[in-house]
Amino acid sequence: MNSASALKTLQAQVGGMDCGGCAKTIEATLQQLPGVAEAKVSFATERLNITYDVQQVNEDTIRDRVTALGYTLEPMPNQPLPVQPPLTQTLQAHVGGMDCGGCAKTIAANLQQLSGITEVTVNFASERLNVTYNPQQVSETDILQRVTSLGYTVDVDRTSDIPTSTDELVTNVRSRKSDLTGWQFWLKTRRGQTVVFSGIGLLLGLIAERLLLLPLVAQGFYAISLVIAIVPILRAAWIALKLRRADMNLLMTLAAIGAAILGQWFQGALVIFLFALGTTLQNFTLGRTRNAIRDLMDLTPAMATVKRNGQEVSVTVEGIQIGEILTIRPGQRIALDGIVLSGISAVDQSPITGESLPENKEKDDQVFAGTLNQTGFLEVEVTHTAADTTVARIVHLVEEAQESRAPIQQWVDRFSAIYTPIVLALAVGITLVPPLLFAQPFQPWFYKALVLLVIACPCALVIATPVSLISAIGAATRQGILFKGGNALETAGRLTTLAFDKTGTITQGLPVVQKVHHLDSMSANMVLLIAASLEQQSEHPLAKAIVAEARAQGLDLEAPESFTAVPGKGIWAKFGPAMYFVGNRRLFEEQDIELSAAAKSLLAEIESQGQTPVLIGTRQGLVGAIALADGVRLESPEAVRLLKRIGLKRLVMLTGDRSAVARQVAQEVGIEEYQAELLPEDKLQAIYKLRRAGVVGMIGDGINDTPALAAADVSFAVGKIDVALEAADVVLVGNDLRRLGDAISLSRRTLSVIQQSITFALVLNATFIILGVLGVIGLPIAVLEDMGSSLLVTLNAMRLFKT
Repeated sequence: MNSASALKTLQAQVGGMDCGGCAKTIEATLQQLPGVAEAKVSFATERLNITYDVQQVNEDTIRDRVTALGYTLEPMPNQPLPVQPPLTQTLQAHVGGMDCGGCAKTIAANLQQLSGITEVTVNFASERLNVTYNPQQVSETDILQRVTSLGYTVDVDRTSDIPTSTDELVTNVRSRKSDLTGWQFWLKTRRGQTVVFSGIGLLLGLIAERLLLLPLVAQGFYAISLVIAIVPILRAAWIALKLRRADMNLLMTLAAIGAAILGQWFQGALVIFLFALGTTLQNFTLGRTRNAIRDLMDLTPAMATVKRNGQEVSVTVEGIQIGEILTIRPGQRIALDGIVLSGISAVDQSPITGESLPENKEKDDQVFAGTLNQTGFLEVEVTHTAADTTVARIVHLVEEAQESRAPIQQWVDRFSAIYTPIVLALAVGITLVPPLLFAQPFQPWFYKALVLLVIACPCALVIATPVSLISAIGAATRQGILFKGGNALETAGRLTTLAFDKTGTITQGLPVVQKVHHLDSMSANMVLLIAASLEQQSEHPLAKAIVAEARAQGLDLEAPESFTAVPGKGIWAKFGPAMYFVGNRRLFEEQDIELSAAAKSLLAEIESQGQTPVLIGTRQGLVGAIALADGVRLESPEAVRLLKRIGLKRLVMLTGDRSAVARQVAQEVGIEEYQAELLPEDKLQAIYKLRRAGVVGMIGDGINDTPALAAADVSFAVGKIDVALEAADVVLVGNDLRRLGDAISLSRRTLSVIQQSITFALVLNATFIILGVLGVIGLPIAVLEDMGSSLLVTLNAMRLFKT
C-alpha cells in the first residue's frame, strides 16, 4: 500500500446470512480482493467492517462481491454506501398440481434455464414458488407461462412482503384454500378423478380376465386404465427427460411402458394406478395441514362497524384508518388490532395466543384482529391497518417458516443427489451386463431393472423433513408458538442450555408490593392506607403499585391536604391531624427525621432481600415501610419445573440487577445458576461462554435483550407481540412462559419424527433394492413400497399436527 492515509474503513449491514459459516464465507471472499487490509463480518449483528486501500479497491467492488455471493448490503446509519438499486425482483406464487418432491425439482430446474433467473426455490410441502429474476431479461409473464406449460397451476402473491390490504391478503390466502379433504376430493379434483377412473378400468380388466375369460378385452381395459393414469405422469416425465433429470414420474413411466412392451399389461396398469393412488393420498393428507394454517385468515371479518361523524357505519376493513373507533358487540369478531377506549368484556384470544380461557378486556387493554368478543360492548381505537394486524403478520410469518429449510433437509438433498444416479447406473448395468457378457436372456434382467427404477427415487426420504416441519409449525401456531423457520425448530430441539433474562421475562417488569411493615402501634393496613392516599395522584411506578395493592385490599382512599412533591425523593401531605412523609431515605434525611435503631434494622432487612423500601413516617420518626420488588410472573416457577421435567438440565438467569435481587428471584422460581449486575455486553459474553459447552437458547422480552438473543443458537421472545414478532427465532405469542417447555418439547418430537422417517426410508429402500436385484419382488410390490413408504412418512409427520 502506498500510505496509511489511503486506508478507509467501511461499515455496512449484511442481509441474508443463515449461520456463522455465511459470515466466514463473506470474510474470506472479501479478503481475496487486492487492497483489502481487514474484513470482519459478525453473524450476530449482521455487520460488516472492512478496511481497504481506496487506490486499489472501491465501495462498488466490495458491494458487487458481497451481492454476487447472494447476500444484501445496506449502509449503516451515517455511513453512506453507494449501493445501486437492486436489479432483481422477487415473484412469490402458489403452485398447484405437484404430485411429489420431484415435481418441485422439475419446476425449479426448468425455470433456471430461463435467462435472467437468479434464484428459484419450489417447496412441494407448502406448494410455494419463489423466483428472483432480472426484469430486464425475463418478465413475470414468461415465468408464469413456463410453469403452466409444465402442466401446473400458478397463483401469484402480488406482494413481496406483507399484503397491502385485507382484500389482497384474503385473496392470497383463501384462494389457495382449495384442498378438499372429504369425499368430494375424489370426485371434484383432477387427481381424484384420475385415480377413480383408472381404478374402474383396472377392475373391469380383472373381471374380464378372471371371470369372463376374455384376455383381449381385459388387455383393452388395462390399456384404458394405464392411459387414464399415465397422461399427467407422462407429461411430467417428458419435461424431466428434457431437463435430463430422473424424477419419479420418469421412472414410473419407464416402468409402466416397459411392462407393456413385455406384454404384462396388468402389471403396467397396476404400477401406474398404484403410483397415482399413492401420490393422491399423500396430497389428500397434506391438504389437512395446509388448510389448517390458512384457516387463520378466515378469522378476520371483511366488514366492520366504525364511528364516523357521530354515526355507526359498516365499512370494509381495508378502508379503516389508524385512530378510527370500532364498535364491537357480543358475538362479533374484532376486525383490527386496537386499544379499548370503553367497555368491559371477555375476549376469546385462542386463535392468536393459544390461550384456552377468554381474557377480560377493559379500558387501555390491547385487542387483536380475529379474536372473538363474547360478553360486553367495546369501543376500540384502531392501532394497525388491515395489512399490519397481528393475524396478518402471523399468517405471513407461518408461510415463510413453511418454506424454510432445516439443516437436516440440506443433508437429505445432498444425499439424494448422490444416491439416485448410483441406483440408475446400477439399473443400466443390470439391464446390459448379464445379457452382453454372460449370454443371459434379456427379458428377466430388463424386468429387474424396471423394478429397480421404481425403487430408485427416494420420495419418502425427500419429503420426510418438509412434511414434518409443516405439521410441527402448524401445531405450534395453534398453541401460540411461532417458529420462524425450520432452522429455529431444529436448533430448539437440540438445546442443552437455556439462558433467561430476568426483567420482563421471569418477572413482570413492574414493581409489586411484597409486604407492608409497621412499627409501634399503627397497623399495616393503616400504613398502606396513608401511603396510597398520598400517592394516588402520582404516575411513579412505585406509587402505582402501592395504590393498586390498597385497592386490591378494598381500602377506601382519602384525599390528603397541603400536598407537596419532591421529584426523585417523595411527597408529604396532611392526612387526618398529622403531616405524613412518603418516600426514600433521602427525603427523611433532608427533613431531618431521625430513624430509630428498629427502623434502620427494618430497612436493612428489606434491602438484603433485594427489595426496594418506601418509607412512611411523621416528624417524630418512621411508622412503617412498604417493600416492593419486580413481581415474579405467576407461571414462572411452573415453567421452570416443566423445562426440568423434559430434561433441560442447565438453566441460567442473566440480569443487570443486583446480586441480592437475582438470588431472591432465582430461588423463588427454582433456577440454581444465575449471573447478576451484567451490562448488555456482559450478557453477550456470557452467551458466548455458554455456547462453548453446548447448544444455547436465550429467552427475553425482546426489548433490551437483542444482542444476547442474536448471539444465542436459537432465541425465544415472550412479551408484547409487536416487539416479540421482530425480536427472536421463536415467539411465545400468548405471553405465557409455560409455552417455552411446549416449544422445546415439540421441537424434540419433530427431530425424533424426522429421524424415524429418514431411517425408515433408508432401511426400506436398501432392503427392496436388494430384493429387486435378486428378483424376489415384482413391479407392483416395488410401487407399493415406494408409495407406501411416502404415505407412511407423511402420516408419521401428521402426528405432530395433532399434538
